[in-house]
Amino acid sequence: MTRTTAIVTGAARGIGLATTQLFLAEGRRVVMIDRDADVLAEAAAALPGATPIVCDVSDPSQVAQMVPQALAALGHVDALVNNAGVAEFGPIEETDFAAWRRVMATNLDGVFLMTQALTPALKEARGAIVNIASISGLRASTLRVAYGTSKAGVIALTQQQAAELGEYGIRANTVAPGPVRTKLAMAVHTQEIIDAYHDAIPLNRYGSETEIAEAIVFLCSDKASYVTGQTLAVDGGFQSTGVGLPALRG
Repeated sequence: MTRTTAIVTGAARGIGLATTQLFLAEGRRVVMIDRDADVLAEAAAALPGATPIVCDVSDPSQVAQMVPQALAALGHVDALVNNAGVAEFGPIEETDFAAWRRVMATNLDGVFLMTQALTPALKEARGAIVNIASISGLRASTLRVAYGTSKAGVIALTQQQAAELGEYGIRANTVAPGPVRTKLAMAVHTQEIIDAYHDAIPLNRYGSETEIAEAIVFLCSDKASYVTGQTLAVDGGFQSTGVGLPALRG
């Protein structure tokens, strides 16, 4: 079956943008979702075949307004990539409830809202869902009480989606990235943290945004037609060594 469309959230930068570019390279039309209107417009302007739609995935009313716009642009939805996410790190005792809710609203509520809103379209296409979690959702680490818990929730939600939506031919999987060399990560990771990650990752390096995107695009393709309910850690082997690095505790 030829798959020709996709919706990607958090598509203005990073893994979402890299995923959009790979989808376009294989001939898909893509709706790019992001709440940062200016960055989204700039990114989409350079990508023929991409349609930008400004939407905060944590807001049910905005998600509801987005759906008819996306369907008007695409006609049908073969793949949904729930990539939009935020990160706020800090000790448990210093994480206030407002910070907790900000993380949960985008990282977990957003996945639920987007998937629920687009399930009718995904049923028609017998489409695929890929939710982006993190190795922080697979194993606990320091300073990640909200972020890690939200990503563990994404993994559980994916399994719920796979169990419930499989009868409609909809597949749902999770990609759990390890440390990725994004502009944001490089801006906040000290050299000590970078060195510690390199020491702990069997492949001795950060991943790239494109390497994560390759896994996402694979899981959205018919090459993964019998894969559902799974979590694929794309992490250079980091999960096998643990994630509680002393350098991250400062």
